Amino acid sequence: MDPLGLVNLSKLMNLTRGTPEISIGLIDGPVVVSHPDLVGESIREIHGKDSGACAIASSTACMHGTFVAGILSARRGSGAPAICPDCTLLVRPIYAEATHVESLPIATSQELAAALIECIGSGAGIINLSGALAHPSSKGEHDLEEALDHAARRGVILVAAAGNQGAVGGSAITRHPWVIPVIACDAGGRPINNSNLGSSIGRRGLSAPGRNITSLGVEGKLRTSGGTSAAAPYVTGSIALLWSLFPNASAAEVKLAVTQAHTARRNTIVPPLLDAWKSYQVMKASAES
Repeated sequence: MDPLGLVNLSKLMNLTRGTPEISIGLIDGPVVVSHPDLVGESIREIHGKDSGACAIASSTACMHGTFVAGILSARRGSGAPAICPDCTLLVRPIYAEATHVESLPIATSQELAAALIECIGSGAGIINLSGALAHPSSKGEHDLEEALDHAARRGVILVAAAGNQGAVGGSAITRHPWVIPVIACDAGGRPINNSNLGSSIGRRGLSAPGRNITSLGVEGKLRTSGGTSAAAPYVTGSIALLWSLFPNASAAEVKLAVTQAHTARRNTIVPPLLDAWKSYQVMKASAES
């Protein structure tokens, strides 16, 4: 089954392309903002210490950021999932560009905390987190915890890739009660082997497509990749579409509709599969009651 169909996103995408009032903070690598399938008024750069645009298109950070941006904000019909192109995408790079790096660069907890605060201050209602963190110091862990708490107080929904180390456990991010951790699954809805799992991930997280995902590459080409970083924006995009359709809903209501569309009690380290259409039905029933 195609990725959008697997999580019942196609029907939701037929109802809306999103709205500019819904802003998504993308904390990732920089993005080729001049890509022909991304150019538009919906993308803004939050500079932080670096520009949101790519300086080295061939860098791993740039390819990763552009790929994730395409899942969310590409032009419909581009070959990328293009879930919510009319929502505002706030690009906040956290990974420095470097050539000849095979894996995504690593950021510190303090850098992630600063990026979270900047995205919230710039008006993000949803934030998509992906990538690797360096081993945190006690100071870094405290700063990150404070930033995650700040997001919860402000009603900013956090969606985070659970990681691709094949580990059982959690991190300061996936353990936080306000975060929605996301693992990657294959075309049959089965978790891929290298997705991190854990009790907090199983209780509060979701599974989404993360194998053989096609999105935007650099230099105008498409690229196929996967992992939890590819899965997370399916959840982020679903939330953005729901909030576009139900703008008066609170963050807690939207978050609950997405994560609790499955009513069965969770007692496993493997989270359920995202069901975007069922989440819409939950929101619609609540709005009509």
